[in-house]
Amino acid sequence: MTTTAELLKGAAELFPDEVVTQAHVRHLDLPQDAGRFALITLDNGLDHTKPTTFGPQSLANLAIAIDQVEQEAAEGKIVGVGITGKPFIFAVGADLKGVELLKRHEDALAIGKGGHDVFKRLSALAVPTFAYYNGAAMGGGVEVGLHCSYRTVSAVLPAFSLPEVFLGLVPGWGGCAILPNLIGADRAVSVIIENSLNQNKQLKGEQVHELGIADAIFEGADFLEQSLIWTASVLRGELEVVRPEIDRGEAWDQAVARGRAFADGKVHGAAPAAYRALDIIAAAKNGDLRQGFDAEDQALADLIMGGELRSGIYAFNLVQKRAKRPAGAPDKSLARPVTKVGVVGAGLMASQLAMLFARRLEVPVVLTDIDQERVDKGVGYVHSEIDKLLLKGRVNQDKANRLKALVSGSLDKAAAFGDADFVIEAVFEEMGVKQNVFAEVEAVVPEHAILATNTSSLSVTEMASKLQHPERVVGFHFFNPVAVLPLLEIVRGEKTDDASLATAFGVAKKLKKTAVLCKDAPAFVVNRILTRFMGEIQNVIDEGTPVAAAEKAIEPLGLPMSPLVLLELVGPAIGLHVSETLHGAFPERFTVSKNLAAVVKAGKRGFYVYDSGKPELDPEVAALLVQGDTVLTEEQVRARVLEAVAQEIGLMLEEGVVAEAQDIDLCLITGAGWPFHLGGITPYLDREGVSERVNGKKFLAPGIASVPA
Repeated sequence: MTTTAELLKGAAELFPDEVVTQAHVRHLDLPQDAGRFALITLDNGLDHTKPTTFGPQSLANLAIAIDQVEQEAAEGKIVGVGITGKPFIFAVGADLKGVELLKRHEDALAIGKGGHDVFKRLSALAVPTFAYYNGAAMGGGVEVGLHCSYRTVSAVLPAFSLPEVFLGLVPGWGGCAILPNLIGADRAVSVIIENSLNQNKQLKGEQVHELGIADAIFEGADFLEQSLIWTASVLRGELEVVRPEIDRGEAWDQAVARGRAFADGKVHGAAPAAYRALDIIAAAKNGDLRQGFDAEDQALADLIMGGELRSGIYAFNLVQKRAKRPAGAPDKSLARPVTKVGVVGAGLMASQLAMLFARRLEVPVVLTDIDQERVDKGVGYVHSEIDKLLLKGRVNQDKANRLKALVSGSLDKAAAFGDADFVIEAVFEEMGVKQNVFAEVEAVVPEHAILATNTSSLSVTEMASKLQHPERVVGFHFFNPVAVLPLLEIVRGEKTDDASLATAFGVAKKLKKTAVLCKDAPAFVVNRILTRFMGEIQNVIDEGTPVAAAEKAIEPLGLPMSPLVLLELVGPAIGLHVSETLHGAFPERFTVSKNLAAVVKAGKRGFYVYDSGKPELDPEVAALLVQGDTVLTEEQVRARVLEAVAQEIGLMLEEGVVAEAQDIDLCLITGAGWPFHLGGITPYLDREGVSERVNGKKFLAPGIASVPA
């Protein structure tokens, strides 16, 4: 039989570039003469910006540390064992870079077994074990603590989660089996399923304690010291840790059913991880941990060798790595400083932009508009948003006062923008209007000032064409709501120079946005793909497929909302305008729906009413619809929509709208909420065979978002 050491040695050979975590053992005398204690500290030797992870060699190092304390415990030399992390970090789980490299099911199984075999030795020691969650703990970092007898948590711990389902895995080193047996199935489902599928929501230290995951909570300043005093009291029998009785009856089954309903609502059965996790939680009802661990091993191995996890890791790498180094961005040394920002317009979008610039750049921001009432309303909006931050405790009174003082309004563009370094327009989406605005602004701004447009679909080159200095015009397209969606499409016009572009990327970074460089092509990236996607849905409805069937056909994609609910969010009038713009550019592929035009003309805000709480087709909209008699099945609708999207992405890559398919996916994930578990869109189209059917080839090479060949 293969030993854990052999398993880990084999896995380590597959992963030569692992950032290795050491497990240092030191001994100390506990307070109150409670005895000699062994403390294991997990540390990869790097600062907190490189969190501690568990690759195969790291697990082997922890196993060696446990060998030592196991012997000391057996010989009666120690009364307990603790495990903690380096400053600010406990441990953030398995090293995903190693998982990406795995090509065989048996290697994937070894990773699961290796983690279990090491961690479960903590619960088998002859003395009590304690986990001290001193900093960020995720995945395997949380799970190593679950194998201990007791846990404490720091009150200032910023992030604690089991994010595996979010990525396409299950908590596979004890999380699915132990957590429901510790805090009950209902709370475990919240942590493992709900938080994960809610964009990897993190718990704070206080919540970890309230949920019963940690037995005690202490302030950050002297967290370890207080944890050791508490440990001494537990070991001396002065303090008894009482945990609530776990309900193993109907409540357990109801919790699992609630989890399944939640997963259905989020991924519509399109991603297996949540359901595998729920199966293990359901089976853990009998308290048999060994059986649970075996099920975790199997689920881990199956999912590691599946497309969903590879797509999840791919999406994670896009957002964490590619987003920080935008493809095609000029040298950042060319960027000019921005010490004052102007915003043309004071409507909702302009006001959101003013709020963002003031908060992130902390420089003066001036709004202008055509009358004082609009200007006052825009400034008032920003001030009220700052007040909300104050109420939530996100800023203190002093900071709120300073931010408010930075935002002002003016009707006089010369006075407002005479010393501005960066002016962005957010006015009506019409070329003539925008050209006039830029002509007015160019006449009053300094020579070095950047002129940015928040256009969603118009040509940046044409907008700049009548200016004396078109080289300083750049597209700077935000997504609504500005505070929530991270994407910023930065568009290079034909004349835009490197210094202007570099300044735009520098500003984007300070705004904490994910910037993607786009060519000046109609509707850029997200709106072009979504308009083609929505246009095809609209086409099948216009031809005769019932609205409900067309919407349901897209459910297996697991999108955050249905196409027509998304249209409602964007606004039918804006959707119609963008489809008209794209029809003008590519009439053979983009249609303008007469039914959508009728809905807009009637002043309807969407296709649905919500009288029952659920979306139902508005009878007034139903009366407007003129449909043909071609009714497609859900499969036919889905195939048609996906083929249209695959064709459009293929054409966009040929045109050089972005550098690579990866940028398309990064845009859809951060600008349209496209699911992580799909990896955006191109890995899904590759997996489903759509890319090859339409374009004759896959978008991504093997191993990028799939199992390596």
